[in-house]
Amino acid sequence: MKQHLLDEIAIIAYRDFLKFLKDKSRIIATFIFPVVFIGVLGNSLQSNLGKGVGFNLILFTFTGVLAQTLFQSSSSGIISLIEDRENDFSQEIFVSPISRYTIILGKVVGESLVALAQAIGIITFGLIIRLPISFGQLISIIPALILACITGAAFGVILLSNLSSQRSANQIFPFIFFPQIFLSGVFVPIRSLPWYLAILARISPLTYVVDFVRGIFYHSDPSLTQVTLFPLWLDLLVISGMLFIFIIAGTVMFTRNERNR
Repeated sequence: MKQHLLDEIAIIAYRDFLKFLKDKSRIIATFIFPVVFIGVLGNSLQSNLGKGVGFNLILFTFTGVLAQTLFQSSSSGIISLIEDRENDFSQEIFVSPISRYTIILGKVVGESLVALAQAIGIITFGLIIRLPISFGQLISIIPALILACITGAAFGVILLSNLSSQRSANQIFPFIFFPQIFLSGVFVPIRSLPWYLAILARISPLTYVVDFVRGIFYHSDPSLTQVTLFPLWLDLLVISGMLFIFIIAGTVMFTRNERNR
């Protein structure tokens, strides 16, 4: 029984990963935006503000874009289940005897793998432009990147459970993610914000994901306290709480809504 469940999860995850590999436009878009943000925006920030902040803003942007890309990619991949349900093979999955919980777990694993594949491209670009990235930093950051993928997928599950159609997803998605990108410190430090923006930043899931990835990456760097907001233990505590709430509550609501369809 256990092996059968794992096989079902693996099949769904493999399908998502294969779908990504066949989608050339998504692959191109996935790598173009990080290159633009890191190469263009990062260099611009470093040239104009780098001397004043006291640390490398290109590397700062690199870690932020890396975490943000993984979080957003896995989230949007989970939400795409709405489109899959209406248009293609997933429609057959929904009428099969496979548990809705299994479908969600398979999607979480599959979209996490897709996001990690994108991370390889971003890291490769960082090495090409000769960012000061050590082998030790790359190894130490792997668990943080996996956690970023899973947290993003869990956030996608809670969103998915409250969306009824692809149209509503397309309308709501930008309003949920774009503010988080600018409030979570992806591009610039957010230590000094007006009180109302500081509140929004601290209730943004992406803030803690970005801060945790940076905390791991800079763990032995003298500029650690300048580039991070919270201690690692606090980031991990908040992320763990969000992960538990999002995946449990989202899966329960999604399963209930599917039964009522």
